[in-house]
Amino acid sequence: MCADPPWPEGVGRVVLDAVDSTNAEALRRLPELDGPCWIMARRQTAGRGRRGRPWSDPDGNFAASLVLRPGVPAAQSALVSFVAALALHDSLSALTGQPSAFALKWPNDVLAGGGKVSGILLEGAGTPSRADHLIVGIGVNLVRAPATVSADAIPAVSLVAVTGTRLGPQTLLDRLAADFARRHETLAREGFAPLREAWIARAAGLGTEITARTGHETLRGVFETIDETGALVLRIGAQRRIVPAADVFF
Repeated sequence: MCADPPWPEGVGRVVLDAVDSTNAEALRRLPELDGPCWIMARRQTAGRGRRGRPWSDPDGNFAASLVLRPGVPAAQSALVSFVAALALHDSLSALTGQPSAFALKWPNDVLAGGGKVSGILLEGAGTPSRADHLIVGIGVNLVRAPATVSADAIPAVSLVAVTGTRLGPQTLLDRLAADFARRHETLAREGFAPLREAWIARAAGLGTEITARTGHETLRGVFETIDETGALVLRIGAQRRIVPAADVFF
C-alpha cells in the first residue's frame, strides 16, 4: 500500500474546535498570514454556501477553508474552484478506494452515488488585474447529510452512507491538502488545459439535457463541455450558449 502524501511544504494548518464559519475565520486571520494556510473547524455554527445560502454542518462532517494569495488576474483565480473539486475527487477516491462512486457537478460540487456529498465556495478580493486573496471553503458530508434545500435540487448524501467508509475530518484534511497542492501546481505550471481535460472526464451529466438557472434566465439544453475559462457550454437547438455562472439541475 502506498504511503499517504506528506503535508505540503510551506502551507500552514490551523485546527479549531468550533467557529462560526471557516471562511469568516480565514478572513479574520488574513492579516497575520504570510503564506497559504488551511483552517479547519470540527464544528461550524454559521456555515455558508453559494449565493449566501446557509450550509448545514452536523457533528462529524468536514469544514475547512484554504487561504491563498494568488497574485494573478481574478479570472484565473476563479479556476481554483476546478482545482479544489478535482483535488477533493482525488482524495475521496483514494481514501475510499471507490473512484467510480464520485463525479463532478458544474461548477464545483462533488457527487457521491449521484447525490451531493460536498460543496465548494470561493470568496476573494482584489482588482480585475490581480486577486489580492482567495479563500476556498470546502464542506463535505462525511457522516451526516443535511436536508435537501429544494425539491428540484440533487439530494444531499453522506460519504459513509454511499461508500461505507467512515473518515475523520483530520484524515481528509491531511490528504486533501496534498492533493490540492499537486493540482494547483499543475494549474500554475501547465495552465488550465490539463485540469479541464481531467474535470470533463469526471463530469456528471455530460451529453445530457440539463437546466441552468442564471440570475435572470433559465436555460435548458445539452451539456456539451466546459470551455477554456471554465464556463458551461450548452447546446440549445442549433445554438451554442456559453454560461459563465449558473445553478445547474439535472
